[in-house]
Amino acid sequence: MVKASVIIPALNEEKLIENVLSQFTGEDIKNYNLEIIVSDGGSTDKTLEKARKYACNVIEHKTKVRQNISQGRNNGASISRGDVLIFFNADTRISDKKMFFEKIFEILENKSMAAIAFPIYVFPEEEKLFDKAFHSFYNNYVIFLNKFFMGMGRGECHVVRRDLFEKIGGYNEKLFAGEDFDLYKRLRKHGKIHFMKDVAVYESPRRYRRFGYFKVVYDWWKNSIWVTLFHKSSSDEWEAVR
Repeated sequence: MVKASVIIPALNEEKLIENVLSQFTGEDIKNYNLEIIVSDGGSTDKTLEKARKYACNVIEHKTKVRQNISQGRNNGASISRGDVLIFFNADTRISDKKMFFEKIFEILENKSMAAIAFPIYVFPEEEKLFDKAFHSFYNNYVIFLNKFFMGMGRGECHVVRRDLFEKIGGYNEKLFAGEDFDLYKRLRKHGKIHFMKDVAVYESPRRYRRFGYFKVVYDWWKNSIWVTLFHKSSSDEWEAVR
């Protein structure tokens, strides 16, 4: 039976970490052959305490040097045992858990597939009209890029074949932003990216509320250009919003 590793990087996520972790019950771990790994970046709040209630493994970052999200994800992958690697951000939820797991295993049985991308929306209970309009447009943009140009998958949820993840060296740890775009761009050279329309992944709207859509999208665009042209991110850090 195929094993899957759910890897969640976290830093001071005490408010939301239980939302993502509580989705995965003991029954799910057994039925879908899962392991749940939280890769903590040095939290000073109750993130670790809450993560240990649910996760099979919790990695603690104990040095004073700040860890970026690429390093956190790679650290989680390094101790994982799954044939399929599932990376979630610490503020995400799945719309249909049963369909999610059944479909990803079915899709990745096809060796021509390298990874899976998902439509992303904000939490339904916090969604406003502009949120819905923007993310509907952006999800179609991601579909367009995957179909005609390069690989693309937003970092809220990446599902990747382990063999290809290791072949390309995982996430680029030199990137402080744009690492999600970079990973799927490199994966696309080794296989197709499937966009799973059937299952939505929900995220907190906190970044859009704090900075506004214009700044967030501008930062996405600027970092993607820098990653493509210069193989580095334009941002020295990705400011956390808690």
